[in-house]
Amino acid sequence: QVQLVESGGGLVQAGGSLRLSCAVSGRSISLHRIAWFGQAPGKEREFVARITWTTGSPSYADSVKGRFTISRDNAKNTVYLQMNSLKPEDTAVYYCAAKEVVTEYKYWGQGTQVTVSS
Repeated sequence: QVQLVESGGGLVQAGGSLRLSCAVSGRSISLHRIAWFGQAPGKEREFVARITWTTGSPSYADSVKGRFTISRDNAKNTVYLQMNSLKPEDTAVYYCAAKEVVTEYKYWGQGTQVTVSS
């Protein structure tokens, strides 16, 4: 099994910054990519950013390019999402998810709330 635990959410003002963490544990040897998704109230989860574990290569949703940065610390088995220039529309529950090479994102954390005030 793979376990993902998010942390770092909170309340920030527009223009502020926040760093989310996703701690990966369990049988994670086969994991290929880890991603962040955001879900606002009444809406479906949407892709925010992802990283390929072995190479560190990132990819981002257009809405967060230039503002968010995804990274990983191999020694700590942790993925981070540095969120800068936050906007009220970024308010959502942010989930960490992981996938193997040929699977969908099947491992999910419980989420961490990010609230951006205007």
